Amino acid sequence: MNQTNRLQQGGRIDRTKPLNFTFNGKRYQGCHGDTVASALLANGVMLMGRSWKYRRPRGIVGCGAEEPNALLQLERGARTVPNARATEVELYDGLVASSVNSRPDAALVARLFPHLMPAGFYYKTFMWPQRMWMKYEHFIRNASGLGESPDQPDPDRYDRMHAHCDVLVVGAGSAGLAAALAAGRTGARVIVADEQSEFGGSLLGSRDTIGGASAAAWIANTVAELAGMDEVRMLQRATAFGYHDQNFITVNQRLTDHLPLDARLGARERMWQVRAKEVVLATGAIERPLVFSNNDRPGIMLASAVSAYVNRYAVVPGSRAAIFTNNDSAYHTALDLLAAGVTVAAIVDARDAVHGALPDKLRHAGIEIIAGSAIIDVDGRRRVRGARVMKLNGDTLRGRARRIECDLIAMSGGWNPTVHLHSQSGGRIRFDDVSACFVPDISVQAQQCAGACNGSFGLADCLAEGAAAGAEAARRAGFGDGETPAVPAADAVIGQPLRPLWCVPSLKPVSRAPKQFVDLQNDVTAADIVLAVREGYRSIEHVKRYTALGFGTDQGKLGNINGAAILARTLGNGIAETGTTTFRPNYTPVTFGAIAGRDVGDLFDPARQTAMHQWHLQHGAVFENVGQWQRPWYYPRPGETMHDAVNRECLAVRNSVGVMDASTLGKIDIRGPDAAAFLDRIYTNAWSTLGVGRCRYGMMLDENGMVMDDGVTTRLAENHFLMTTTTGGAARVMAWLERWLQTEWPHLNVYLTSVTEHWATIAVAGPDSRNVLQHVCGDIDFSRDAFPFMSFREGTVAGAPARVMRISFSGELAYEINVNANVGRHVWDAVMAAGAAHGITPYGTETMHVLRAEKGFIIVGQDTDGSVTPVDLGMEWIIAKNKDCIGKRSLARSDTARPDRKQLVGLLTVDPQQVLPEGGQVIADDVQQPPVPMLGHVTSSYHSARLGRSIALALITSGRSRIGETVYVATENGGNLRAAVANPVFFDPDGARQHV
Repeated sequence: MNQTNRLQQGGRIDRTKPLNFTFNGKRYQGCHGDTVASALLANGVMLMGRSWKYRRPRGIVGCGAEEPNALLQLERGARTVPNARATEVELYDGLVASSVNSRPDAALVARLFPHLMPAGFYYKTFMWPQRMWMKYEHFIRNASGLGESPDQPDPDRYDRMHAHCDVLVVGAGSAGLAAALAAGRTGARVIVADEQSEFGGSLLGSRDTIGGASAAAWIANTVAELAGMDEVRMLQRATAFGYHDQNFITVNQRLTDHLPLDARLGARERMWQVRAKEVVLATGAIERPLVFSNNDRPGIMLASAVSAYVNRYAVVPGSRAAIFTNNDSAYHTALDLLAAGVTVAAIVDARDAVHGALPDKLRHAGIEIIAGSAIIDVDGRRRVRGARVMKLNGDTLRGRARRIECDLIAMSGGWNPTVHLHSQSGGRIRFDDVSACFVPDISVQAQQCAGACNGSFGLADCLAEGAAAGAEAARRAGFGDGETPAVPAADAVIGQPLRPLWCVPSLKPVSRAPKQFVDLQNDVTAADIVLAVREGYRSIEHVKRYTALGFGTDQGKLGNINGAAILARTLGNGIAETGTTTFRPNYTPVTFGAIAGRDVGDLFDPARQTAMHQWHLQHGAVFENVGQWQRPWYYPRPGETMHDAVNRECLAVRNSVGVMDASTLGKIDIRGPDAAAFLDRIYTNAWSTLGVGRCRYGMMLDENGMVMDDGVTTRLAENHFLMTTTTGGAARVMAWLERWLQTEWPHLNVYLTSVTEHWATIAVAGPDSRNVLQHVCGDIDFSRDAFPFMSFREGTVAGAPARVMRISFSGELAYEINVNANVGRHVWDAVMAAGAAHGITPYGTETMHVLRAEKGFIIVGQDTDGSVTPVDLGMEWIIAKNKDCIGKRSLARSDTARPDRKQLVGLLTVDPQQVLPEGGQVIADDVQQPPVPMLGHVTSSYHSARLGRSIALALITSGRSRIGETVYVATENGGNLRAAVANPVFFDPDGARQHV
C-alpha cells in the first residue's frame, strides 16, 4: 500500500514491520512505531470526522493528549473504546477504527443555520412544551455524535498497585530524565512515569543536540543508565492523572492496549497508587493555537505537532506550508519542513520586527518572512487550500488582504506550561507577562516543577532545572547533598519575546465574523465568549459552563488560556485577574475498568466469612448477608421450619445456654493520650470517667442529632479503647471517626485501627453460660463480684490468649470471648465441647433479633432510619448533660424537641398468634380505603417463644402518650390487624437476669 506522505528515511518508525489497519471501512497500512494519527497522515488522510456542534470537517491538530478533533471509536463488541485520541493510540496490526463524528447529515440544521445554535442555546431552546421532551431527547442524542460505550461485559482484567518511593518524577522529557538521573544516582528510590510509549518527551521529535550528540543518543544513554539502577522503577504508557493530599498520586498505566487483540495477555491496565516523599513535576508544555477565522479547517495544525510528525514519524502533513506564529519556536518547524523537502510558502509573524539567528537562517534559505501580519482567514473546506494575510495595526487590520497558496498551516501562539498536576496538588499559579502564560508559583506539598512546565522552554534550561530538582528532591528525602550535578551542554538559541495574540482581529464585528474557534472540541468561538459577557457572565467558571469552554476529553488543554484572555479583554480586565478554570483530576480520561480494578463481579462486594464459617456450613446453617459478611441466620434441624428453629434457639438461650458467632461486629482499636476526650466528643455519654477494665454502651449521632450507630466500647488501658460497632456500620463509622480527626480535630493525639478481622468473637449467653466458660478458662474468676456486668478480663480460653467481656445483647447472663481469628475455630470447638453437658445450642441472627426485641434493645438501621433521635427512642438517659458531643446541639432545635415526633413503642396484637408485618403502616382507625393518615410504621416484629405470643416495636407519632391505646396495622392484602400500644420492654424489665 502506498503511504503517499511517508518520508523514505528518518523517524523512529520501523519500516520493516508494516501494520495493516482499517479506518472508516477503508484499509490502510502504517509502520511499527506509528500512532493511528501518524499512520493516517502518512496515507494522506486529513479528514478525521466532524465537529460536535456544527458538524464542520475536522482534521488532526496536535500530536498528544491535547488533540481535540481526532476522536475515534476503536474495535467492535466487548472491546470497543469510544472517544480515543488518534494521536495517542499506538498502531497495531488489525486495528479497526472509525470516526465518532462522521455523519454529515446528523445535524443539518446546525450546518445550514449555525446562528440558531449560539452558546447556551440548549438552556433556552428545549424548555417548552414539556410534552415534546421525548422527541427533543431523541433528536439531541442522535445529533450528539459522541462515541458509543460497549454493551457487552468487559473481558479484560485490570490491576491495582500500591507503591512508595522517595522521589516520583512525572514526565520523562529532558527535564524529567535529568531529574530522575540526578535522584537515582543518590540511591533514592525513584519512580519515573511518562504517558508515552518511549521516554524522551518532545525530544523524540527533535533535531537538537545534547553534549555534542543527537538528542536520541542522549535519551538512549540516560534510559539505559536508569534501567541499570536497582532503586529506579520506570513506568511507560503511564499517565499521572491525579495529585491528591500528602503526595498521593494516581497513575494509570496501559499495559496491552498497544498489542493486537489476540496478543493481549494478562492485565490490560494497572492503576498505581503512589505515595511519594518528594515529587518532581516535569510535565512539559502544550503549544497554544492561534484564534482566527476558520482556524478549524483540516490542515491547520500546531507547529510543534508538525515537527513531531516530520521528525518522529517521518510523515509530512502537506506539500506546501505556511507558518503562522507570534514567537520563535515555529521557526524550528519551518527548518524541519525544509529538511523534509516541503515547500515553506511564507512565515507570517505577528511581531513587527523579526530578527535573530533562526529568522536569519530562514531568510538565507530564501523563505519569505511577513512581519507584523496575521492570517485572518483561510480558503478550503475539507482541507485548507490557502491563507489570507493582512497587516496588523494594534488590534485592527490595515491594508489589503494577500492570499498565500498552501495545503498546511503550522501555527504557534506560544506555550502553556502543563500546570494541571501542580494545581491539583493545591499549588498556586501566576501569570507571567513575559511568556504570556500561567506558570507554577507556590507549592503547598513536597513538590517541585522543572522545565517547560515551570515556564523554562529552552532545552538547556530544562536540563539544568531537571537535574537541580532531582538532586534537591533526593536531599529532602534523605539522600545526597542536594548539589546539582553537571549536565551536558545543549543548544541555547536566544530569541525575541513573543507578541501575545489571543484573537486575530476580523474585518467584521466578532458576532458576524466567520467563526473563530477557541475550543475546537466543543465548537466554542470567540463570539460565544463575548455573548456570555453580554448576557451577564463575568466569572471564567461561569463562562466555561455557559459556553462549554474546556469541557470534553481534552479538558481545555488547547483553548482555555485563549478563552480566558478573550474574556479578560471583553471585560476590560487583566488576564491574571480573570484567572483560569479549575484543573481537576483526571488529567486525561481514565477507563472505568482501571478505576474498578478487580473489584467487579463477585469481587465487587466480596463475601466475608468468619473463622468459624466452615463449622456453620457443616452444621446446616442458613446464611444471610450483613454488611458483606455471611452470618448464620438460623440452624434448622431435619424437618424444622425457620419458625421452629428460631423458637428452639430462643428457648435454649433463655433456659440453658446458646452460642453465637459475633465476629462480624465492627471493632476499632483507639489509642492515644486524647482517646477518652475524643470519645467524649463522638458519643453522647461520658467516657473520660470510665474505669480501666470496664465497658459502656455508647450511641453516636450525626450532625443533625440523628442516631448513627451504637455499640459497646471497652477501656483496655488508660489511653486504649476497643470500640464495637454494628456489623453493617463498621466501615462508615471508621470513616466518620477519621473524618473528624483529620479535618476538625487534628490536634488530638489519637490513632485508629480497624481490627474487625483480627478478632474472632464468640458470644455465650444464657443461665448456664458462666458454667461453660469456667470449663474452658481456668485463669479468670467468673464469680459475680469478681467479674461484674459491663467489665472485661484477660486470660486464656482453651489455651488461647483472650479478652472476655461480660456484656449482653440478649438480656441474659452472657459473655463475649475475643481471640485471635487464627484460633477462632479451635476456641469455638472447645466452647461447644464444654457446653455439651448443658445442651449448648448455636443460634443465628434471627434468634438474636428476637431476644433483643424481647428486651426492647434497638438495632440501628432497623429501628432507626436516619430521622430518629435518642429522645425518640426513650433513651434520654444516654445524653450526658455536662458535656458536648456531635449532634447534641441539634437536639435543641424546635423540630427535634417537638412532642409529636415519632417515638419507639411496643405493639401487642389482640390475637397473640398474629405477627405484624415489618414495615406495616400504623393507623388510628380500622379504615379500609385510602387515603389514610399514617401514625408510623412497624420496625421489628417477631413471635416470642418465651412469651408465647407475638411482639413488635414501632415508631409512632406521640407514641409514649398512646400506651394502652388500640391501633391498626395495614397488611398487604388490604386488611388491618388490631394491636395495643405497649412499653417496648416485654421481658425482664428490671434486667435482673443479666446481673446474676
